[in-house]
Amino acid sequence: MSNKAIPGSKSLANKIKQRRTELGLTIEEAASRAGVGTKTWSRYEAGESIRQDKVKGICKVLNWPNLIVSENDVEKNISIADYRKHEAWSKYLEKTFGKIAAFSFAAGSDILYDQITDDMQELAKLPKGSHIGQLNCSYLFDMLPSQFLMYYDYEFLYQMQSQLEQMRNFARTGKTIIAHSVLEELILYLCNEEALILLESERDSLISNLNDKKYIKDWIFDLFDDMNIVTYLFSNQYLTTDHIYHFSHWDEIQFNVDI
Repeated sequence: MSNKAIPGSKSLANKIKQRRTELGLTIEEAASRAGVGTKTWSRYEAGESIRQDKVKGICKVLNWPNLIVSENDVEKNISIADYRKHEAWSKYLEKTFGKIAAFSFAAGSDILYDQITDDMQELAKLPKGSHIGQLNCSYLFDMLPSQFLMYYDYEFLYQMQSQLEQMRNFARTGKTIIAHSVLEELILYLCNEEALILLESERDSLISNLNDKKYIKDWIFDLFDDMNIVTYLFSNQYLTTDHIYHFSHWDEIQFNVDI
């Protein structure tokens, strides 16, 4: 069966090349991470068509939520006001940390939810116990702490997706969004990381007139009241099984609990 292809264009080619350069990747590095040959990637940057089954790998490498095919596909002037109508807009986050925080959760949770779903669909095709490191292309592979890679199977992603959906429900109903477990911290952290991509690309239209600029990156740590998730999970520190940030404790209620 032949694969459908997305028509190439000079505009798309320039965007791919520019984004690769921004990320500090060589053509060889980008091609390897996307699962294509160096010559194939070079053709993308020359404006040739892209096979549909290669799009996910390209987007993963470039850290794009989707492929920008033409100027008409670009969401221009993303509006905070429009996002306030989003089902996952949290009035609690807006009131406590500002509009950027509420935007980051709403937009970031959309992207993260889709990425979890994509990886679950691919894992469902593999034997039970398979993990995201065995997928040809996984959005979550570079996002989740590497020490526990082999634990990221279908069951874990289902748990992660369910927890994310619960948080979105909290936002929808105006309930407090707070992290009681490492898994909840991780989900909120990843939502913010995903939203930062949009904030960087739409910086002028989103934040130029806001008074809460200081929360663009750091509001998430104000919510946690520390930076332990980065210190322990994203600094290549080896964690033993008795450490509270070890994978075996991720779903335990540990934080923000009244005693």
